[in-house]
Amino acid sequence: MTLDAAWYTSPAAFATERERIFSQRWILVGREEQIDKPGDYFVADVDGQSIIVTRDSQRAIHAFYNVCRHRGTRVCEASSGHFQGSIQCPYHAWTYGLDGTLKAARNMAEVSGFDRSQYPLHESAAAAWEGFIFVNLSDALRQAPREAQTAFDREFAPLIGRFAKWDIANLKTARTIHYDLACNWKLVFLNYSECYHCPLVHPQLDKLSPSDSGRNDLSDGPFLGGYSELRAEATSLTTSGHTSRPPLGSVSGDDVNRIYYYTIFPSMLLSLHADYVMVHYAKPVGPDRTEVRCAWLFDAAEMAKPGFDPSDAVDFWDLTNRQDWHVNELTQLGMQSRAYTPGPYSNAEGLLTAFDRYYLSVMR
Repeated sequence: MTLDAAWYTSPAAFATERERIFSQRWILVGREEQIDKPGDYFVADVDGQSIIVTRDSQRAIHAFYNVCRHRGTRVCEASSGHFQGSIQCPYHAWTYGLDGTLKAARNMAEVSGFDRSQYPLHESAAAAWEGFIFVNLSDALRQAPREAQTAFDREFAPLIGRFAKWDIANLKTARTIHYDLACNWKLVFLNYSECYHCPLVHPQLDKLSPSDSGRNDLSDGPFLGGYSELRAEATSLTTSGHTSRPPLGSVSGDDVNRIYYYTIFPSMLLSLHADYVMVHYAKPVGPDRTEVRCAWLFDAAEMAKPGFDPSDAVDFWDLTNRQDWHVNELTQLGMQSRAYTPGPYSNAEGLLTAFDRYYLSVMR
């Protein structure tokens, strides 16, 4: 059965999600290509916290709270940029190294007992996987940020190396589209995990990939998904149903004719196609509002070719996304009605039951 409406509409439920999920779990914030060189940075919003993601001179990734240790001033106003060897607060010029250590504090040498080593930038845990960067705000990892990657690898063990054929770490982002949805974030995850709705909502998708094809290979826990197959006359999910792009990395055999879809709890949807990878960054803003950033990744050598144009993939999925967001918003409206009661899942919605089961285990 579907969950009670309160899980999707209640401010109290959303507050509990923030406490038990979004401030405790690994949240997708970006790609390593965004901080290619030491000193490059971007600012991410993680559960309402402004986080500076950057690299130090040893190329280690850091996720600093965007808060000066002097009087709490926000250090970075720009959404991205490059630090010239140090991070400086714009208010009183307290200056930090790229590793977060306080290097200079004007006029503080005369202050009795002041010790620069006691005032580094506060840091949250950061880890990388397949070129993606994740941040974790939990207090336990905040005390040991250098152990973050080990902790991440342990938690993501079912996914480590699973997608090696696609060489995702070396792909580059060709296009990004931002969406603002009037629905709960869980409806986005649930909708992504079934194609029961595809013949009605996505006729252009069903024409290329039958809704009853494929199998699930991850069906329990925080990582869920599997594959669908292309129809015989299709070679890719594009506006034409075809592509001239070669398969990514070492993708071959059956994988050339499959599309893999995975939900990575609680902030990532990952789609693996033979010739491109698509990722959705999901950020809950309220019980009835979700921001989604969708990005399309391609082989760097293909992108460097004259005439490269990702529009065939981008346009296909932009239409599909907007179709999904529309029915998600209709579902949100229905769940707000006093007439809503939980309904039965079909046999085509097994992953939704798995998602609900895992979600409730975390919340309760």
